[in-house]
Formats: sequence, structure tokens, C-alpha cells
Amino acid sequence: MKFSRSALHLSLPALFVALVSCVETKEVLVDLPEYDDPPPGAADFLGYTNSESKTPVCGNCHVGQFGEWKGTHHAEAWEALQESGSAAASCEGCHTTGAYGNGVTNEQVGFAATKDDRYHDVQCESCHGPGLPHVTNPDNDANKPYASMVVALDGSSACGECHQGAHNPFVEEWSVSRHGLSTENHAAEEAACGPCHEGRGVFAAWGVKANYLEKEEQEPIAIGCPLCHDPHDATNSKQLRFPINVANVETNLCMKCHHRRSEPDQSSTRGPHSPQGPLLVGEAVGWRPPNFTYTERISGTHGSAANSRLCAACHVSRTEVIDAASGNLVLNSTGHLFKAIACLDAQGKPTTDDTCTLTQRNFRACATSGCHGSQDAARSALITVRSRFELLTGTVDALLAKVPSTEFKTGDNLITTAEGAKFNSSLAKMGGSGAHNPFLVEALLTASIKQLQTDYGLRPPPDLDLANTLSPQR
Repeated sequence: MKFSRSALHLSLPALFVALVSCVETKEVLVDLPEYDDPPPGAADFLGYTNSESKTPVCGNCHVGQFGEWKGTHHAEAWEALQESGSAAASCEGCHTTGAYGNGVTNEQVGFAATKDDRYHDVQCESCHGPGLPHVTNPDNDANKPYASMVVALDGSSACGECHQGAHNPFVEEWSVSRHGLSTENHAAEEAACGPCHEGRGVFAAWGVKANYLEKEEQEPIAIGCPLCHDPHDATNSKQLRFPINVANVETNLCMKCHHRRSEPDQSSTRGPHSPQGPLLVGEAVGWRPPNFTYTERISGTHGSAANSRLCAACHVSRTEVIDAASGNLVLNSTGHLFKAIACLDAQGKPTTDDTCTLTQRNFRACATSGCHGSQDAARSALITVRSRFELLTGTVDALLAKVPSTEFKTGDNLITTAEGAKFNSSLAKMGGSGAHNPFLVEALLTASIKQLQTDYGLRPPPDLDLANTLSPQR
């Protein structure tokens, strides 16, 4: 049986008639494509209207989204499974259209129930749910199949239902990362913090006008998959909403949030807050004393063309964990803990623990990003940098302890030498500063010490080397 949608009524303007100041219109009926009645058991899932051209029924109206979806891996999911060499029935649920990803609880729907090739691939309904109610009555708001933006930790909705397990444990890793736990801190409740700490706030800040199930709800939404990854658009690698290979804080996906208070702000008593983007590329970061001699951008290897993926090269790095005794794969880590040098458990799996020493951390990403020749070389470099930072920040803090409290004020539109030096010391103490840009941070610290001596007569230890020993050849 064929279903046919109601014809569209289009009002088209006729040609303007010379010397006559009126417009004639006429009504035109346009027959939209027919589609097959879903087979028994499909539970209102429509699938492809044409399997050969891979045209979902939804795509007959939603032409723009369909055109973008065609370029994604979701559109090739069935073929990819067949060509993998390990196709199994247990894999089909995530490579076809059915109950996974949309909150439908009965798994025997769509392809699982019919084995019909019209349900091959991860089509629109995989995220939006069964489309027949909307197609038969598109004007009913209750029938609009909005997708969920909440990635349920139990995998019951959205991306997590398929992107989980030892094969691809995206949701397990993300759920214990700071992105996954972003709604559990106070920042998600403050309006000023929403543009980076809460899902709706991020969409608003980025100009994303998508509709989704939870749009009008009040519960905060974590920084989940649909915020960084665009389900429809494959313009950027991994369907990311913005590129990751651009050294620009306005357009780089990670830096769009990780670029907040990178310079002192007299309206706030806090120090640096998420300055990683500017620090990595060497722009607008830290307090630059009058004696600061560098006038050009200072950036290290991590922020250069040698590291084309920039932040993601270190913070989103896949790692295969192999059992030493058996040689079997233990975990195919996706890097969605976002830990550049993660602590490892007894099996060698990356963890969220931050208490292990540098000698116990995994530096694999450093060796594969194009920046370091080996894990040991990267580890040695960071140990050297942190030792230098500890020496310089200890000196800055000791000198600041001798500065009168009147030099530390908020709201006077003035950054004193003491306030600036304190900011730079705080910047250097942030965990990633030694890797993001050791050369710039060292230069800021040595210049701060010199300025403290000039303005307050405070002398550093006579044996302290204030040359920028970490800086590259210029």
C-alpha cells in the first residue's frame, strides 16, 4: 500500500503586467513523493523511501538536513559494518534504524523487527524516533519528533545508546569527565557561566537555533555529544560544529570556551579562568609588565603547525589498552576523558585520578601528536618545565608577601605590579600551563620578578637565573 502526503498549496506571483500596478496570483498543486506503508512490526518507523539512493522519507521535505546527513558516517553505517570483516547480528542495532538512540523501549522495531533494507544505516529516525505520526499530521506539534540533547548515562537515549562499550566507550568516558559532570558544579546555575557550562547556554552563545526535546525544560543540560558534534553536518572532521585545527580563539571548537579570563580583570578578584586557548597560541594572555621584552607572539610547538589538531591532539587521543599477559584488547579508549596525560589503573586504562606522579602518567598522546619523539622525552620536558615554574612562582609569591595590602584592590581600574605578578603566578600554577606554552609563561614570570624589584625594591635570591632558559631560539 502507498501512503501519499497532502499536496502543498503554493501561491506564486505572476508576472508584473506593464502599466498595471497589481499582482495576479494563482494556486498550484504540487504532488509530493509517495512512500510505502511501514511493514508490520516496524512500529511507525518509515526508513528509506528509496533504498538505492538512500533517501529517507524525512528527506523528501527536510532537504537541507538530508543533504548534510548524506556526508556523515551514519549514512554509510550498514555498508561499513558489512565491510568490517566482523559483521554480526549483535552489531546491527547500531548500524540500522530502529529503537537505539531515540528513547523507544521496544527494541523489536524498524530493522530489528522487519529485516527490511529500507531501515539500513543510521537514518533520521534513529535520533528523532518513528516518523509516521509526524508525516501523516505535520501540523500537530505533539507529533514533531524532536531529538533529545541529553546523553543518558544508562544509554537509554541520544548518542550514548550506541557509542558505548569496550568497542567505543565514548559515553562511559565522557560521563565521568568534566564535560559530563558540568551540571554538577555551581557554574551551571549562574547565568554568566552558562555559555560554557550548560547546554542551552552553549547553543545560545554559539548561535545554534536547533529544536530538541528538552529545550523548554529547566533542568541543566551537561556538555554532551550534540553540543560539540553536529548530528547532520560533516563539514568538519568527526562532525564537529567548529574546526579543531585552527589557531584562533574565536573559531577553534575547544577555544570557544577555553579562552575566558586569560588577562587580569579588575572587575574580578579571581585569577585566570580557562585561559588555555590564548595561552596555547600565545595571544592576549597574562599580565605583561613594562619591562616585558617580547613584542611578538610567543608560542611553543604545541600551538604550532607541527601540532595540527592543537588541543584535541593531546586531550582527545585514542589509546588501545592491551593486556600484557594475553595480548588481548582490554579497552579501546576514545580519549573522551579529555585527559592529556592521564593516570592509569592496574590494567593500564586511563582514569580520572589526578593524584599520580608524572612518572606514573601516560604520555602517549605527546608522542603521537607530532611534538615529541617519545613518551619519555615528553615526560622529561614537562618535569623540567614544572621544576622551573615552581622555582619562579615560589620567588614571586615570596616577594608578594612583602608588598603592602593597599597594592591589592578591586574596582579601581588599575592593575598594579603586585596584582599583575600575582596573576602570572596563578597562571603558571594551572596544571596545563607547562605544556600549553612554557616559553611564554616563563617570560611572564621572570619579567614579573624584575618589575617587583623595580617598583617595590624587592630583591630576588641572588643565585636565581632570570634568563628565559626554556625559551626557544628566536
